[in-house]
Amino acid sequence: MEENEMILKSVLDKAQRWLDGAYNAETQAEVKALIENPDPTELIDAFYKDLEFGTGGLRGIMGAGSNRMNIYTAGAATQGLSNYLISQFAHLPEIKVVIGHDCRNNSRFFAEKMADIFSANGITAYLFDDLRPTPEISFTIRKLGCQSGIIITASHNPKEYNGYKAYWEDGAQVIQPHDENIINEVNKIKSVDEIKFKGNPEKVKILSSEIDDLFLDVIKNNCLNPDVIKKQKDLKIVFTPIHGTTVRMVPAALRRIGFENIINVPQQDVTSGDFPTVISPNPEEPAALKMAIEKAIETNAEIVAASDPDGDRLGISIRDDNQNFILLNGNQTNTILTWYMIKQWKEKGLLTGNEFTVKTIVSSELIKTIAQNNGVECFDCYTGFKWIAMVIRELEGKMKYICGGEESYGFLPGDYVRDKDSVGSIAMLAEVAAWAKEHGKTLYQLLKEIYMENGYSRERLISIVRKGKAGAEEINEMMTNFRNNPPIKLGGSNVIAMKDYLSLKSLNPQTGKSETINQPVSSNALQFYTEDGSKISVRPSGTEPKIKFYFEVTEEFNNIENFAQTIEIADKKIDSIVGDLKLVF
Repeated sequence: MEENEMILKSVLDKAQRWLDGAYNAETQAEVKALIENPDPTELIDAFYKDLEFGTGGLRGIMGAGSNRMNIYTAGAATQGLSNYLISQFAHLPEIKVVIGHDCRNNSRFFAEKMADIFSANGITAYLFDDLRPTPEISFTIRKLGCQSGIIITASHNPKEYNGYKAYWEDGAQVIQPHDENIINEVNKIKSVDEIKFKGNPEKVKILSSEIDDLFLDVIKNNCLNPDVIKKQKDLKIVFTPIHGTTVRMVPAALRRIGFENIINVPQQDVTSGDFPTVISPNPEEPAALKMAIEKAIETNAEIVAASDPDGDRLGISIRDDNQNFILLNGNQTNTILTWYMIKQWKEKGLLTGNEFTVKTIVSSELIKTIAQNNGVECFDCYTGFKWIAMVIRELEGKMKYICGGEESYGFLPGDYVRDKDSVGSIAMLAEVAAWAKEHGKTLYQLLKEIYMENGYSRERLISIVRKGKAGAEEINEMMTNFRNNPPIKLGGSNVIAMKDYLSLKSLNPQTGKSETINQPVSSNALQFYTEDGSKISVRPSGTEPKIKFYFEVTEEFNNIENFAQTIEIADKKIDSIVGDLKLVF
């Protein structure tokens, strides 16, 4: 039997079990339609594998099937999580979890169903009364002394997706060994009958604004220059939640620290899982901020801020020297915030030589340079904020965390939660803007000064999308090819280090010298470092059907008047490296 026929037979067998099992009528009707469709593509994609915890938890297209997000795949994960919690915390008189959700279609429905499952297993479920941002879920787990928590969200994915992120008792997303152990518990569930859907209402507790106030108070206390904000309280800030969870929380945070001129985008304040005003609710993409920038031009605002639907990522747009709005990339936002927080800690005498920051391996090396230039240690970790949280947890009580972030538009200013936080980060960014204005500068001018002080870095991200089973196989082949046939020269400069995080080995192709990489677990990622300071990182996404290429080059920058020329030289170097890699888009 040919491979395709074997796959189709396996998928049909799996789909038939859904027709024969205790699934609701709506689900079975959808499965039946998939089977009867002459084109088996959708059927195969819906059943060829099971959804698993990845970099960002459980995430998939909504619909019927083992590879889709629905009450049964999510329910199996929640039942597995419940079983694991009971095994880990049997000594406690009460096991508690927090449940939140974003604005997506079915998110409230999924949240209530998951609360039923937790409560049916004897676990107290604290369910928020309405949508809340992801960082507030992390905060609440810690505040209420819970053992776990979940938020129903697919982050910034397109509208057809949903999923959830699972958290542990420290408020961070689950990592090894807990993630693998939870998956093992999920895999033990062989029948939908094993999922306890009939909840116990007495074990479901509804949370409302009392937690919001506590969360906002912590963000206010994180403020480093309240007097400056008082002087610049009229700073015009346009904010958009892009139809998501921060519609109330970000404006409330800005007002609580003293800003009075927050301008909203009414069309995007509408909570909707259809994201009607954007193609993609991703603050990384210029189109998502288009309406907010138009509002800023109309109102003569100075900065634009946005968050993604679940409120953990932030997008920032600032005016350049010609008063045109430009979007900061994640590294630039991280650079400004890291520089500012370290500078303020230093000026206020808070640096003792025992402080640290964290960045991911694919984030700009400039962030590490800024930290080291000020006597602050900077640790590298894998992509995904759960790894930043792991470093914070391991160093708690030993060193003092200042801030941390990743190139994918995530930042955490302070240790009040264990995930990236757009609410606190936007508040801190607004403070930086106020501080810069107080010193007669714009954020754009400040960024150039940071480059002058610490060196210029230019970054670019290229994502190649390959959907479905065939796409996943192609991505694997690309990674294998890079491992077996690594480049020896990129952009005209010799490759002096190839880091393979799957084998945890670093090899210098020029000398043949090999070293062990110090990371807690292996990861399917590669990095190439060149003699002239360039860094190229390659990794498959853990949450989307794509392979990502991260480019970073450095250039001398000694004259602030030559900024545009420096950017042009750096871009040409990245173009040359992209050409050397022969990428097919």
